[in-house]
Amino acid sequence: MTTPEDRRSTGPVPAWGEQAAGSPVPAAEHTYPEQGHPADTSAPDDHRDRLRRTVRDVEHTRTRATWFGVVIGAIIMILLLVFIVQNLTSQTIELLFWEVNLPLGVSLLIAAIAGALIVALVGGLRMMQLRRALKKAAK
Repeated sequence: MTTPEDRRSTGPVPAWGEQAAGSPVPAAEHTYPEQGHPADTSAPDDHRDRLRRTVRDVEHTRTRATWFGVVIGAIIMILLLVFIVQNLTSQTIELLFWEVNLPLGVSLLIAAIAGALIVALVGGLRMMQLRRALKKAAK
C-alpha cells in the first residue's frame, strides 16, 4: 500500500502533451495522427470545455427530474404520516347512505386523494381534447 509520502516522491506529473521524465520518446515528437503536427498544450482546455458541455447537456434530464420527484414524494409521505399519527381521534363520517367511523387524519387524506383524482381526470380529458385538435390541424 502506498502512503501519500510515497506518491509525492515519484516526481511531478507531466502536463497534457508532455513526456514523463525517463521516457524514451520526447514530447515534441508526439503528433496527433489526423493532424500531423506536434501535440498542443491547449488540449486540457479543450477537454475541460467538452466536459462542461457534456455536464450542461446532462444537467436537466428525465432521470434527474424523476429522482427529484421521488425525493419530494418521500418528504410529502413523511409529512402525511406525521399528520395521520397526530390526528387519530375517531370521527363518524356520513355520505348519502354510508356511515363510516375513521380517524380524522385518514378521512382528510381520503378526501385529498379524491380531490387529486378529480383534478387528474379533468386534466387528462383536456389533454385528450388538445391532442385530438392537434391531429385534426395536422391533416
